[in-house]
Amino acid sequence: MSIENIINEAWEKRDQIIPSSNENLKNTVNQIIDDLDSGKVRVAEKIDGEWKTHQYLKKAIMLSFRMYPMENLNGPYSSWYDKAHLLKGKTAGWTREDHEKAGFRMVPNSPVRKGSFVGKNAVLMPCYVNIGAYIDEGTMIDTFARAGSCCQIGKNCHISAGSGVGGVLEPAQALPTIIEDNVFLGAMSEVVEGVIVGEGSVLSMGMYIGQSTKIVDRKTGEITYGKIPPYSVVVPGSLPNKNNPATPSLYCAVIIKKVDEKTRSKTSVNDLLRE
Repeated sequence: MSIENIINEAWEKRDQIIPSSNENLKNTVNQIIDDLDSGKVRVAEKIDGEWKTHQYLKKAIMLSFRMYPMENLNGPYSSWYDKAHLLKGKTAGWTREDHEKAGFRMVPNSPVRKGSFVGKNAVLMPCYVNIGAYIDEGTMIDTFARAGSCCQIGKNCHISAGSGVGGVLEPAQALPTIIEDNVFLGAMSEVVEGVIVGEGSVLSMGMYIGQSTKIVDRKTGEITYGKIPPYSVVVPGSLPNKNNPATPSLYCAVIIKKVDEKTRSKTSVNDLLRE
């Protein structure tokens, strides 16, 4: 059986999966987590211009939680209690040579779970990266920022301090949150629920975007959901209730302008956000 078939078959009887489940299944799940960890596979990828979810990879992650028991880990100033296969993290036991081979910078107090991939020249400030996440080359995950389960973050992005890219582990068929290449996500922002932020976009500080958030193009008045078009400059805004102006306005994300790739490469983030 193929790896995908093994996982799909086990998924159909997942309620019966326990830590003592058969070794073939455990070996298959472990291989998938190792492949996610190395970047050999990824939970979602762009195929023919559309993002697609590889459901069996998400299923394998979820099956791993059933297959492994909880375990205790004692440290110098605390103790932790978590699933055994994730407790020690991605880089536990790494030598200097291991870090040099991986090629990314990781400052102290940056928990990165096994089964997540971090590309070369990435910078991890004190942040959190969950299982299944994919962080591509040259991206910075800044102080206290979070990369949730299975989220996909592209090349040369800046996920600013205190921001969160939401995880979407369940359901298996759901697309994870996607941040494409060269995106700037402003401080204290949240992008969740499988929203796609298109390449080259700049999101102002304090943006909150989920699937139900109205995304308003100020130039055209068009309202969309779930996807920020490439090279958009986005700020927080509000929409009045036309039927009853006396009632409170509702939050929305406003695309104030779009820039081409050439302009984006030559213009600072502050200039793009400035009227």
